[in-house]
Amino acid sequence: MSSDFEGYEQDFAVLTAEITNRIARVPRLPPDEKKQMVANVEKQLEEAKELLEQMDLEVREIPPQSRGMYSNRMRSYKQEMGKLETDFKRSRIAYSDEVRNELLGDDGNSSENQRAHLLDNTERLERSSRRLEAGYQIAVETEQIGQEMLENLSHDREKIQRARERLRETDANLGKSSRVLTGMLRRIIQNRILIVILAVVLVITILMAITFSVRRH
Repeated sequence: MSSDFEGYEQDFAVLTAEITNRIARVPRLPPDEKKQMVANVEKQLEEAKELLEQMDLEVREIPPQSRGMYSNRMRSYKQEMGKLETDFKRSRIAYSDEVRNELLGDDGNSSENQRAHLLDNTERLERSSRRLEAGYQIAVETEQIGQEMLENLSHDREKIQRARERLRETDANLGKSSRVLTGMLRRIIQNRILIVILAVVLVITILMAITFSVRRH
């Protein structure tokens, strides 16, 4: 399971490095090349999101006691993904302003004001997105803690059930042992009574024999 995660991790690192490089190149490219570069970056960002989803699924399959380290790494990758999307949005805004200026012939001051306004809105959206992501992460961690607690309770219940079964078996064995000992004691007493009776009969027989013998003489 961890080997699959590490494989996705390596692919994500290579992909994000390439995206970072391409985003940095966008402002310096001619208009035609910029358009193609923007399309390529959009496609790669979608691929990076898919990799994050696969990594998230792998983390959910990892046992709870080993999941903490991978969850921390996932948070770092999601933050990195958010930064890439922010940088790309700013790059696209600059690109859109440039295209619009070329088409409409707007002056520089108007373009700068519009870009500043758009950047401000973008930053607000990013802050809201980060808040939502933080809330989602808290919900995921709470769910994980709940699952761990349920698993621990299930293990404890199984232990208690096994202990009860052992107690029942012990009680049953003690009952059998008690019955066996009682039977043995009963047979011992019966044997001793028989021995005493035989001894009494033997003594009486001997005495009678001696008495008859004396009388005959």
